[in-house]
Amino acid sequence: MLRQTLSPFIQLADRRLIMERKILLTHCPDAKGLISKITNICYKHQLNIMRNDEFVDYDNGHFFMRTELEGYFNDHTLLADLDDALPSGSQRRLVPAGNKRVVIMVTKEAHCLGDILMKRFAGAMNIDIQAVIGNYDTLAGLTEKFDIPYHTVSHEEMNRAEHELQLAEIIDRYQPDYVVLAKYMRILSPEFVARYRQRLINIHHSFLPAFVGASPYRQAFERGVKMIGATAHFVTDDLDEGPIIEQDVTHVNHTFNAQEMAKAGRDVEKSVLSRALNLVLEEKVFVYGNKTVVFK
Repeated sequence: MLRQTLSPFIQLADRRLIMERKILLTHCPDAKGLISKITNICYKHQLNIMRNDEFVDYDNGHFFMRTELEGYFNDHTLLADLDDALPSGSQRRLVPAGNKRVVIMVTKEAHCLGDILMKRFAGAMNIDIQAVIGNYDTLAGLTEKFDIPYHTVSHEEMNRAEHELQLAEIIDRYQPDYVVLAKYMRILSPEFVARYRQRLINIHHSFLPAFVGASPYRQAFERGVKMIGATAHFVTDDLDEGPIIEQDVTHVNHTFNAQEMAKAGRDVEKSVLSRALNLVLEEKVFVYGNKTVVFK
């Protein structure tokens, strides 16, 4: 009898154990009343809206909305209700908030990797670094100081296809949400890129679209530029032309040679990559064609 009396309270306690926070990502052809339709459906499902951001690309007639939700979710019925209410051609995703699984790829430069490791150590990034993979063992000691596995996959005694197959086998073992190229200085094949479509994030040491490809600081020096920069972008088959996530610059002058430009650029590179990675991990980036919509 006592258990029957307490059962509603037990059920309530059980429900509290599964209170969740998720992020609803919607983009679709623009139409009247979309914000109202989406938020009313969330209300119908008794979900609290913790934050909402929206944007309309008027040139292309396309609507984007990011909604942070908290409550008790039935994903299937929520998404079905959204499908009934949204225009044809709509896309929507409901993803858990919180840390994302990441594998980082490196060559020899430590500044970008070190910045990410420190932010993870300080709890300043929603990241769960599963492993670091390098084509040299140069950064193994740094990585292992943070109790993260390091794998060396040398490219020197195998062709590109064999090398990338070994990389993919290690990456897939960890099932990451994203793969970060933290100054990984090798061009990846279209087959490898396709395997991780919209999941490969690269830092390029120039303010794209300027100075694409190798030796951008040398190119910048030869052009006598007064600003150098860095660009974080998703990787596509077109070298250094994927959708841009984040960019920044720093000023230089005629006294800088190419090596001094590279030294000045490292601070920009690590800052841009970390900011871009934060935005992606917090589900604030929509990829739309070869552009991005970024909510900050």
